[in-house]
Amino acid sequence: MPEQEEQDRASPERVHPRDTWFHGHIVARGYLATLFLVSTLILTVIGDDRAGLVAAVAEIVDAHGGNWERSQLAELAGTFAGVIEVAVPDARSDELRAALADLDGLLTVAVRAAAAGAVEPRRQVTLSVLGNDHPGIVREISAALRSHDVSIDHMETRTRDAAMSGGRLFEATVVARVPASVDLGGLQTTLEQLASEIQVEVTLGE
Repeated sequence: MPEQEEQDRASPERVHPRDTWFHGHIVARGYLATLFLVSTLILTVIGDDRAGLVAAVAEIVDAHGGNWERSQLAELAGTFAGVIEVAVPDARSDELRAALADLDGLLTVAVRAAAAGAVEPRRQVTLSVLGNDHPGIVREISAALRSHDVSIDHMETRTRDAAMSGGRLFEATVVARVPASVDLGGLQTTLEQLASEIQVEVTLGE
């Protein structure tokens, strides 16, 4: 009867209420929960631009059970850089960090845990800037946004030749979050005054 006794011990009716079945095995519920705890990691990557950089990072993330969720990646002046949000099982987080460190020489990768905590309700706005290029435009615009507690989510800037004047034009598009408590009219007034001072056009839209 040893075989029957073994089957009885392993039958679902014999499973403790705090245990569960997982891939055909009885597993303590607390241990199973640990298997599914997930960490969110933020990777910042930078290196000389070349083919295959994104694939190299993606393969490591996948090999360690991670899920590539959001990213912003770009090439500027021969340098590749980006920020990547990855979800990975807690049990494999340290392994993933170690594997990413092995990319040194190909890419420099910094890893940090995503910030946690309650997020204040905010509205999204888009800001467009256009004017003759000169030093200090980004400094002045970002300072004006900071004065109203506006958080920049995404910003793209570029310069190009001005067709008529022969100089250089500066262009920027900013996607930002405004606290619900901030008056958009007051923010608009601040930006209009600044635009006049630094001689650029600033357009604010929701």
